[in-house]
This record gives sequence, C-alpha cells and structure tokens, in this order.
Amino acid sequence: MISPFFRIYKNGKVERFIADTETVPPSNDPQTGVQSKDTVFSQENSLSVRLFIPKITDPGQKLPLLIYFHGGAFCIESPFSSLYHNYLTSLVHKANVIAVSVQYRRAPEHPLPIAYDDSWAAIQWVASNVNGDGPESWLNKHADFERTFLAGDSAGANIAHNMAVRAGVNGLTGVKIVGMVLAHPFFGGNDPDWFSPAIEFIFPSVRIYDDPRINPLGAGGQLELASLRCTRVLIFVAGKDGLRDRGFAYYEALKKSGWCGVVEIVEAEGKDHVFHLTNPACDEAGAMMKQVVSFTNYVH
Repeated sequence: MISPFFRIYKNGKVERFIADTETVPPSNDPQTGVQSKDTVFSQENSLSVRLFIPKITDPGQKLPLLIYFHGGAFCIESPFSSLYHNYLTSLVHKANVIAVSVQYRRAPEHPLPIAYDDSWAAIQWVASNVNGDGPESWLNKHADFERTFLAGDSAGANIAHNMAVRAGVNGLTGVKIVGMVLAHPFFGGNDPDWFSPAIEFIFPSVRIYDDPRINPLGAGGQLELASLRCTRVLIFVAGKDGLRDRGFAYYEALKKSGWCGVVEIVEAEGKDHVFHLTNPACDEAGAMMKQVVSFTNYVH
C-alpha cells in the first residue's frame, strides 16, 4: 500500500485511494463564453488535450497560449476532471488566453519518465500548428506562439519545469516560451520524506531524489536550471504545504544558477497544498488568480 495514493495487488491491479473518476465533458460555458473541446494528439497512446478558448470578438485576434500540466503526484487526476476543467475555464475567461490542458499517462502503470515524454509530445503537437496549417483550427487561427506560457500545479509544476528545460536543451521551433507558472511545485529534496515510499513505483529507474528531474537542486540540476527556455518564472507556495520550503529552495537556486531571467515567489500564509483548486472561492485563491492573469498578460 502506497498511502495516500494507491495499492498494487499481486496480480498487478492498481487501486487508487483518491477518487479521480469524476470527469466532465468539454462544453460551451454559458456564464463565461469559454468553449472547450478534446483533441487527440497521440493516436499511438490514446492521449488527448483539452483545449479552451475564450469568447472571440475579432476573427483575426491572436491570444497568448498557455500549456497546462495537471497535478496529482503523477498518478491521479486528468485534464478532464471537474477540478481542472473548472479551473482552466475560469483562468481562460479572466486572462483571455487559449489553454491546452495536457493528458499524460500516469504511474504506477506508466512510471516516469513516461509522463515527461508524453508532455513533450503534446508540446511538439502544439508546435505543429505554428505555421497556421496544423491539425488544430483554434491554434492555427488564434494562438500567438510568440507568447507561450507553461504552467502546472504540484507534479504538473514539476513537469512544466522539465518541459522548459527540455525546450532549452532540444529547442522548440516557432514557439517562444516567455514565462512559466509553478503552483506549489513538487520537487524532491536530499532527504526522504512522505513521498519516498511511492517514488520507487512512480520513478523506478532512479535513486530517491538523485535525478535532477525530481530534484533540480541535486546533481546536474544547476546546469538544467540555467538552460530554462523562458525569461520569467512565477512560483506560488502555501504556508501549510509540506513542499513550501522546496519551492523557496528552487527560487533561490534559480536566481543563482546563471539563468538570464526574472523569478518571483508568492506565499499564501496559512494555506494548504493546491488550495486554489480545492477552494477557488477563498480570497487567497482570488488573489492568486489575479497574479496569474497579470503574469500571462505582461507585455514583453
């Protein structure tokens, strides 16, 4: 039993303790005018993205593009859950951006680095629309690829970081990642913690927290930090979150890494991990939303 996430039986069956089976279909939201739809980006692995677009008043309008990676300890949740559908609908409406919410295969059935590879495949699929003749009409017509942002929460923030690193190392033709939003990012430290029992099932090919993909402050992490493919990073931490200190450590390491960009960190005192998703009506979640909106609408 890998509490609080899942149990693996001898016959290979996986039982998840945190229910994440509640999914909602894409919609045309009557309150905000935001439309959403699901599009397959990997036929081979049966993976889709959920796209969100705000109400378009100018047919020629180009909007910032936000690529979002959901959280859930690499093993629960999806872009199709009500939690993430509602959050992205609200964010797209308030920020007036196009969003691509990425599905990736989850551990323990599909351990890391599979989620990283799936997420990179999704980004490359997004990039295939740069010339206006790609497979997705919303991106062809309305996405401003010169104003692309990566974002995620918890494990999804870890994925966003790794995608910014991969873009810096491998390049990403036609797509300019100008910023990254990391909400309560999951990063490992140098010592075992509450997540340690799960890591051998979620990322079995590495030693606990030695890999810079899990621990950017570990061996080789400084070089990866310096290669981030963006110029602005916004980090959110929560005062009662066990990952708070690692968020601050990432912030300090990024400033010292030689990366040529601007990083900001914002703390919500007295709040728990991903409170903005579980309690979006609270004042702190509202303030956090306003900061993300401002960040994605920054004139570069």
